[in-house]
Amino acid sequence: MVRAAVLPAVGAALEIAEIDLPDPGPGQVRVRLAAAGVCHSDLSLSNGTMRVPVPAVLGHEGAGTVVAVGDGVTHTRPGDDVVLNWAPSCGSCHACTLGEVWLCANALKGAADVYARRASDGTDLHPGLNVAAFAEETVVAVNCVLPAPEGVPLTDAALLGCAVLTGYGAVHHSAQVRPGETVAVYGVGGVGLAALQAARIAGASKIVAVDVSPAKEELARSAGATDYVVASDDTAREVRALTGKQGVDVAVECVGRAVTIRTAWESTRRGGRTTVVGIGGKDQQVTFNALEIFHWGRTLAGCVYGNSDPVRDLPVIADHVRAGRLDLGALVTERIGLEGIPAAFENMLAGKGGRALVVF
Repeated sequence: MVRAAVLPAVGAALEIAEIDLPDPGPGQVRVRLAAAGVCHSDLSLSNGTMRVPVPAVLGHEGAGTVVAVGDGVTHTRPGDDVVLNWAPSCGSCHACTLGEVWLCANALKGAADVYARRASDGTDLHPGLNVAAFAEETVVAVNCVLPAPEGVPLTDAALLGCAVLTGYGAVHHSAQVRPGETVAVYGVGGVGLAALQAARIAGASKIVAVDVSPAKEELARSAGATDYVVASDDTAREVRALTGKQGVDVAVECVGRAVTIRTAWESTRRGGRTTVVGIGGKDQQVTFNALEIFHWGRTLAGCVYGNSDPVRDLPVIADHVRAGRLDLGALVTERIGLEGIPAAFENMLAGKGGRALVVF
């Protein structure tokens, strides 16, 4: 048996419980977790903003060590350090054939499976976003693990599974920030901090961080922000003022609220680009009129998982980490145990801190 944070129902509080994990079956591996990041997507799953079969063990950003493998598994073995990949591509759906593996139609198919049972009563449990990282150990499909990069501490490597791939990808793949361009990042959480570092790596000349909390300024500047704006009704004007009233070339929205998306769009220059990373609810309606769309010539784009291919991008990001260009530890503002996840959710709701990291 292993300990896990179980979501018994949508909207319910997480419960720390013992669960029974089966031995890995054909094509599966069992992983002992070293660390798991607490992502805003986990909060969105728990409160119903995103749908998930329940009861479930959440957590999708993690890294650990393989302890057992099932039949047919050949490319990893016990003792290997791995990063969990919560959205493995199938390679055969329409999106995959176009090379857009981040849009794979079958990536989350495993989330509906029963992967474990609650030890106390035998209740079936689902694996959250495929990998159920809020547990001491997990059993996943072999395509849900990737080799952990050498030279990167395993606890830090957990952040590569979502926050860094998403923030880095939003800047380099979706927005395609070019050297000398100006960038604004809305929301200084784990993904936002990764996006700030990515903008610095891309060679942005000015990087404006925007957040509701004045307390995050030092955190943002340490990640690469050259300027900091506390969100208000006048945010777009303040950001434009920092660029000679023209507006930034690129805005990256990491919040998922209609007002923030609209503000990010308004803070870009004529012809500017806005990438929306944040996941909002169906009630968050963003409106534009036809004339302003024509006049401003701006681009508004959604961004899933940073438009990243983990197989391709993890080695590239690892090179940045080893070279000191990307600091994974700078994303983490709190290291907790499983019992600390509910408080981490509350801090996210309150806009406090960066990434909370569950360390096992």
